[in-house]
Amino acid sequence: MNVLVSKCLLGCKCRYDGDDNKIKEINQIRKNNPSLNFIGICPEVEGGMEIPRKPCEIKNKKVINEDGVDKTLFFKKGAEISKKKALKNNVKVALLKAKSSSCGKDYIYDGSFSKKLIKGDGITCQALKECGIIIFNEKEIDEFSSYIIGNFS
Repeated sequence: MNVLVSKCLLGCKCRYDGDDNKIKEINQIRKNNPSLNFIGICPEVEGGMEIPRKPCEIKNKKVINEDGVDKTLFFKKGAEISKKKALKNNVKVALLKAKSSSCGKDYIYDGSFSKKLIKGDGITCQALKECGIIIFNEKEIDEFSSYIIGNFS
């Protein structure tokens, strides 16, 4: 089974600051579920943004960086690329980076660059949800693992 996963969670140094968000549980999940094929995505990079880059947040339906520069088109392009990759590979489930303007699920930063969270989804998460893809974030790794075991093992 193919699963879309944020590349930073797989250990790719593609975060805005050039670091990663690798989660240790990912290797155990792979080991326990040999039929899983993780397809890495970084919508921001695939949309044309560089590493490192200024942090971005969603404000008034636009994605802006901390200097106030509109980066919405990069995020939309990355979301479209990720969506096409998911559909091409018959992806039903994704594990995405929490709070991200691209990948965040349920909560994202409010656009003030003050670390305040608001209810909402990142641009790529929205696009994937519209396709019926089940989304988890790294804070839900146990739920993700249980879902995989219960539905695809």
